[in-house]
Amino acid sequence: MRYSRQRELVLRQVQNRCDHPTADDIYLAIREDCPGLSLGTVYRNLNGLVEMGRVRRVSIPGMADRFDRTLSEHDHLYCTRCGKVEDVFLDKTAINEMIEARKDLAIEHVSLNLYGLCSACRDAARS
Repeated sequence: MRYSRQRELVLRQVQNRCDHPTADDIYLAIREDCPGLSLGTVYRNLNGLVEMGRVRRVSIPGMADRFDRTLSEHDHLYCTRCGKVEDVFLDKTAINEMIEARKDLAIEHVSLNLYGLCSACRDAARS
């Protein structure tokens, strides 16, 4: 893919945030800096950045895709109270052992979505 100012703005927006923004979040954040930008352009650039391995797509069933700056292998917690998405780094030893035991399958990737309360909502619920 060729360089474009719009793609650079989209990439910078994802890389500068730790809240796993949606395409809408990114569009709203950069439309003032790039008045001719459309939501479709944001989606196209995000898809291209995912294909290039520059950002990671976080898919949560029933929700808009989120985009993540952290490229290393990890999973996500979706807060069922506030909607926040957080990175979670789990030891997947048991999962890997189960995968290795299933010689009849050709599993290429494992991704876990955890559902529960983020630390802020958990603390608020305790109060």
